[in-house]
Amino acid sequence: MLKYAAAYVASGLAFIALDFLWLAVIAQKLYQREIGPLLLEKPNMGAAVAFYLIYLAGTVFFAVKPALQSGSWTTALIFGAVFGFVAYATYDLTNMATLKGFSWTIVAADLAWGAFVTASIATAGFFGARLVQGQ
Repeated sequence: MLKYAAAYVASGLAFIALDFLWLAVIAQKLYQREIGPLLLEKPNMGAAVAFYLIYLAGTVFFAVKPALQSGSWTTALIFGAVFGFVAYATYDLTNMATLKGFSWTIVAADLAWGAFVTASIATAGFFGARLVQGQ
């Protein structure tokens, strides 16, 4: 159980760092330009925290756990990329289907980001779990 807690924490630290970089530096102008009228002035932090907590649990379950079972960090990378792509597609394509003014540019950027960031955090989680296992 300790290995999964370590995976969760390692994935979480990586996610906070990478997503902050994405949201505050890299994609901020893109989001403002493409979907500015849809954005809140200030994010709903309760919803954001709930997303991160749930998403990290999903990443550990769907990507890190199978990687630890196989003993291969590449499993975490691949399963993380697939999980991230599917999860972000769920959000973005639902928005595309239901919201006026949601942008295909945002869909494409988010799908790429979701695959990349989740592959990255799953890999971090794998190595965090292995670290506490002494491997």
